[in-house]
Amino acid sequence: MADVILKNLKEINDYRSNESYKTLRTNIEFSGSDKKVIVFTSCTPNEGKSTVTLQLAASLAEAGKKVLFLDADLRKSVLMGRHRVAGEVKGLSHFLSGQVEIKDIILKTQEPNLYVAFAGVVPPNPSELLGNRRFEALLNGARQAYDYVIIDAPPLGNVIDAAVIAKNCDASVLVVASREISYKYARVVKEQLELAGCPILGVVLNKVDLKQNKYYGNKYYSKYYGKYYGEYKKED
Repeated sequence: MADVILKNLKEINDYRSNESYKTLRTNIEFSGSDKKVIVFTSCTPNEGKSTVTLQLAASLAEAGKKVLFLDADLRKSVLMGRHRVAGEVKGLSHFLSGQVEIKDIILKTQEPNLYVAFAGVVPPNPSELLGNRRFEALLNGARQAYDYVIIDAPPLGNVIDAAVIAKNCDASVLVVASREISYKYARVVKEQLELAGCPILGVVLNKVDLKQNKYYGNKYYSKYYGKYYGEYKKED
């Protein structure tokens, strides 16, 4: 098993940001013991989904949970380039195409209890690979071996992959960038996710400008994570 150094996991040292991740972690833990495999998606790229997802996985591991972070963006993963990996890396696409076994893609990190599997090379048929039985078997096995499996999926507003992944998950979460996504667009993406039959725990409102929005600037900043779309102010 190769090792990976996940850089910048401690870079979010602002008190309110730390409290937000802890509250998000608590919300996940209180969602039920049957919610172990959770997929995160967004409406569009650059909403901060991958950062939020990885930081949540690290926060769960810090709380003593054994966590597998699965990078399932087979089309355009941004995580591999951000972190330092020792040795040759095989990823999820290698496993799903039958080139390697699951033990060959799971990497240890410097964070106790946190393991990762990167996306691997870009395949010609991402949706088909994510919908095959090897992916279902991977999640079933991981559900038994880990306390949580946190999956970073592609933006559902761009491709259908997240919905394909969600069919084999216990729950889903949508990451929405504040003031970047319209209410109508978010609602459409939410409805697409619902069609997968996977319970939606709620949304993470990301990139909130605390200087402009004092409502979110108190110690309960992330109390409002997990609210649903109908409670957001509509945007044009």
